[in-house]
Amino acid sequence: MLANYGYADGLGEFYLVIDTDKCNGCGDCVKSCPKGILEIFIDDYDEEVMKVKDGPSKQIFYICGNCTPPGNEVRYICEDVCDSKAISHSW
Repeated sequence: MLANYGYADGLGEFYLVIDTDKCNGCGDCVKSCPKGILEIFIDDYDEEVMKVKDGPSKQIFYICGNCTPPGNEVRYICEDVCDSKAISHSW
């Protein structure tokens, strides 16, 4: 299942997308997030998966917008550390 955290407005769609079927709950993204907006939770199937904390979703672009590794203009830090490729961004 794809979980979309973010918002859409007149400028576009700004979502951090988690593919919960791919997420293995390793927590590497949570540890690497310099903004501290990610957390691991237990889903309806008693599996550990990642999600965005409740507060930041409506500000996701402003929080994550400049969070790219040095020299990397396409992928974000949480995407880089995710070996299962469960994280993507819509912008």
